[in-house]
Amino acid sequence: MKRFILVVLMAAGLAAPNVFSQKFEGLAMTPPMGWNSWNKFACNVDEKLIRETADAMVSSGMKDAGYQYVVIDDCWHGERDAQGLIRPNAQRFPSGMKALGDYIHAKGLKFGIYSDAGWKTCGGHPGSRGHEYQDAQTYASWGVDYLKYDWCNTDGLKAEGAYATMREALRAAGRPIIFSICEWGDNKPWEWASNVGHLWRTTGDIYPCWDCEKNYGTWSAWGVMKIVDKQIPLRKYAGPGHWNDPDMMEVGNGLSNTEGRAHFSMWAMLAAPMMSGNDLRNMPAEIKAILTNKDVIAVGQDALGVEGFRAIEENGLETWLKPLNDGGWAVCFLNRADTAKTLDFSWKSQYMQDGLSNKELNAARDTYKIRDLWTGKDLGTTASNLKASIQSHDVLMLRLTR
Repeated sequence: MKRFILVVLMAAGLAAPNVFSQKFEGLAMTPPMGWNSWNKFACNVDEKLIRETADAMVSSGMKDAGYQYVVIDDCWHGERDAQGLIRPNAQRFPSGMKALGDYIHAKGLKFGIYSDAGWKTCGGHPGSRGHEYQDAQTYASWGVDYLKYDWCNTDGLKAEGAYATMREALRAAGRPIIFSICEWGDNKPWEWASNVGHLWRTTGDIYPCWDCEKNYGTWSAWGVMKIVDKQIPLRKYAGPGHWNDPDMMEVGNGLSNTEGRAHFSMWAMLAAPMMSGNDLRNMPAEIKAILTNKDVIAVGQDALGVEGFRAIEENGLETWLKPLNDGGWAVCFLNRADTAKTLDFSWKSQYMQDGLSNKELNAARDTYKIRDLWTGKDLGTTASNLKASIQSHDVLMLRLTR
């Protein structure tokens, strides 16, 4: 009898604990682009803000530039009903999440939401622990396209197993949903998460400063440059469908314009998800120009999907390279110093090779045309030295083509 029952269960696809054991494939083949509410609004979210943000994503040109996901972070939650089903906060989201998702979809955008692997979210609202399959079914019924899944209040859980449980729940619900793992890099997700999620956080939260640490006692948030440094050993783990995530962007949230431009450039060089975190409804023209620079976005969205690497570091001036699908290169000169730097760069004497992609930049043999991605100007070719002055906390970002 026991053998018969086992055969029946296997035939029904129920015997093995990992029936799916695979995330939805074919999603996030380039790093996701969109907007997340947390950096600017934290818990101050409601359906009016989300609708207006979706409107602004379209009217600002961000949708045309490639941004797709409108993601509501923590604090949208109400309570669970008598059956354990999660409901949105009725005062903040009176129309309900299905109606909000429909509004976002009608704009040609995609709908993202937030939950947590623990009993409660980081903001103290109901988490998904013990309700993974219910929540996944609920999100699918709302038309959710993207789930950010946090790691607060997870006493006794192991990250790999907890995230695999939600992966299975999402698969069982049947709606392809990008799964964003947000356990802050504490459990080295780059080593196990490529079959679990489509992106995984590599660090604690970002903070809108250039190179600081914001200490909260039991944890720290990190400035842009500190997060960049933490990505350097991780590039081999990323690629189409599975990305290192250095957190949402802080462009427009207090950084200077040069710092915002450098921040945006480095996220492109790192093939990072580009999730803006500012108020899209009230963007100064210069912030919109940064976030919608299609030439820089094209570097981040390049189909080869290889992260850039730091090739040269000297007195606060760094040279980063990223191989591109067309055989060219993105090159970013990053000035981390507090003073301007003068550049006199000899392409021919700087042979650079990337062991990960097996690509080489050999200007002594090959001549490349040079385009400045922030000014849109052509700067000649690699046959001549590149001379420039780079402001403090700024970049010179180039694309080299044959």
